[in-house]
Amino acid sequence: MTNRAAALTPTRLARGTVLAAATLTIMAAAIIAPSLPAMREVFAGTPGSGLLVRLALTVTSLAIAISAPLSGIFADRVGRRPLLLTGLVLYAITGTAGFFVSDLSLLLVTRAGLGLAVGGIMTAVSTLITDWFEGPGRASFLGLQQAFASLGGVVFLPLAGLLATVNWQAPFWMYSASAIVAVFATVSLREPPRSDPTVREDQRARLPGRIIGVYVLALVATLVFYMAPTQLPFLLEGFGSGPAAIGAVVAGSTLTSVAGALAFPRLRKRLNSTAITTVSVALLGAGWLVIGTAGTVVQVVAGLLVGGFGVGFVVPNLNLRLAEFAGPAQRGRVLSGLVTGIFLGQFLSPLVVQPLIQTIGIDGAFTSTGIAMATGAALAALLSKRKEAR
Repeated sequence: MTNRAAALTPTRLARGTVLAAATLTIMAAAIIAPSLPAMREVFAGTPGSGLLVRLALTVTSLAIAISAPLSGIFADRVGRRPLLLTGLVLYAITGTAGFFVSDLSLLLVTRAGLGLAVGGIMTAVSTLITDWFEGPGRASFLGLQQAFASLGGVVFLPLAGLLATVNWQAPFWMYSASAIVAVFATVSLREPPRSDPTVREDQRARLPGRIIGVYVLALVATLVFYMAPTQLPFLLEGFGSGPAAIGAVVAGSTLTSVAGALAFPRLRKRLNSTAITTVSVALLGAGWLVIGTAGTVVQVVAGLLVGGFGVGFVVPNLNLRLAEFAGPAQRGRVLSGLVTGIFLGQFLSPLVVQPLIQTIGIDGAFTSTGIAMATGAALAALLSKRKEAR
């Protein structure tokens, strides 16, 4: 084993710490989803509160999308470990701050601060993993990363629902878990060797169109998937569901995302990246179509399980593609673009979907997006077959 390879080999504690950090990322903003109906009542006197309350969830995603490229530059120039530690500390401070504020504008500021933290954490985690592993090992651990990120939703969302029944602000205390992860990161993580400065020149190269395409795909898929935490609480409220039930139901989508992410390494051995993307989009579309036509909570859950399974393939598949496109010296910058795509999709979700809801209702919005995604998957499969036939 070379000295560089030995330096890159992570300990079990380091791997566990990175996976624990991953649980804090994807669903960080959605932890307050079960509190949205109560928040709407609390801030009913605030002009535009209906939209602003939803933005309290998604402004975090906008901050992540804006700051992620800077996190990528920081990761490449300063280091992955300093970026991760800074993000974890900021996460704990800005996340728990929401418990103490009673002004909606100030709450939005703290949520934006949380977004800065998540952008740093997610970029650092993805970059560390692609630094540590290559080949099948990389695909396997990227699958684990997504599984743990989804597992965070499985654990945190139902707990947030229970806490929201006590006080709508109580779920904000859950962000303090980041402080514990920060302690383990300080002890266990070592900074990977820096790349040769001469190699860094390729960081200034323009991103090829295929990388931009990956970013756009991530944005669209996330925009659709994030209808779960932003719109389902209000749809389920119409079925008579309370905060605890809403948290448990929304967590269903992340539960099957875990299964999809764990199955990704095996699927990657059988299908190429394009085929996996097509399957993912088709499953998401089918799930949302079931939700849109559901007459009971059970049917809503069934749709979430199907859609969540498809989403479980998306992030590790796209992360792997980008890692193949980028060298070590520009890896942080390229992978941070995926973070931007994912969380810009989260932020845009309620803004893009709201006009649709006002026109055809929440159930109609799920139905139409489900049809659109399924149609897109079918067209992609058809074009892929024609390309292979040539």
